[in-house]
Amino acid sequence: MHFLTGAGAALALILYLLATQRQMLAVAVVLASLYPALPVILGRTVLHEQVDRRQVAGLLGAAAATVLLALG
Repeated sequence: MHFLTGAGAALALILYLLATQRQMLAVAVVLASLYPALPVILGRTVLHEQVDRRQVAGLLGAAAATVLLALG
């Protein structure tokens, strides 16, 4: 399992580097800013943890910001 985590992190860093080199920094920054949402989603789906109102508000805010940035 640790191998998969390390491989995923390495792949993410490589893709981030490629995005910055190809002047796709806006896309890379938006995707990187969504990182805090992933542990909440994984905790909910894999560990069946409870999600409180602040976490839901954060997830909705992150989703709304992503849509607004995508629309330009």
